[in-house]
Amino acid sequence: MLMYLTALVFAMVGGSYAAVPLYRRFCQATGYGGTIQRRESVEEKIARHAKDGTVTEREIAVQFNADVADGMPWKFTPTQREVRVKPGESALAFYTAENRSSTPITGVSTYNVTPMKAAVYFNKIQCFCFEEQRLLPGEQIDMPVFFYIDPEFETDSRMDDINNIILSYTFFKVSED
Repeated sequence: MLMYLTALVFAMVGGSYAAVPLYRRFCQATGYGGTIQRRESVEEKIARHAKDGTVTEREIAVQFNADVADGMPWKFTPTQREVRVKPGESALAFYTAENRSSTPITGVSTYNVTPMKAAVYFNKIQCFCFEEQRLLPGEQIDMPVFFYIDPEFETDSRMDDINNIILSYTFFKVSED
C-alpha cells in the first residue's frame, strides 16, 4: 500500500510539472481559448504568399493587453497600445515588465488572441510566452513580440466584421521551491 501511495505522489508531482507544456500543446493543437493553432510554419506561409503575389488592402488594428496574476508584484504593460497592420505584413511590438518587490521573482506568461475565430490567422514569429523570466528587485526589461497576420484573413468571409484583434498576456509567478 505504501508503494502505491508513494507512486501516486510522484505521479501527481510529475503531472504538475508537465501541466504547462501539455496545456500549451493542447491549446495549440485545438485552438482552445483563442490560442493560435499550428499547421503550416510562418516561414512557409510568408514564402507561399510571396510566391503567389498576394496583395492585401485591409488594415487591422492589433491591440495589446497585459495582466499579472494575483500576488505577482510586477508591473507589466505593453509599450504601445496598438499597431495597425495589413494581412501579410509582420510587425514588432514590445511589452515591459518590472519587478516591484524586494526579492528576485521568476514569472511565466500565457497569451490568447481575441476574437477567437481570428486566432488561426494570427501567427507569432517570436515571443516571450511560456518562457521563464527572472527579474531581480527593481529590474525592468523589454520583451519583444514579432507577429504576422496571414493574408487569408482578408479573403475569409467570417472575418468581414473583424477590424480589431487583441493580443493579451498574463504573467504568473513561478514557485521556487
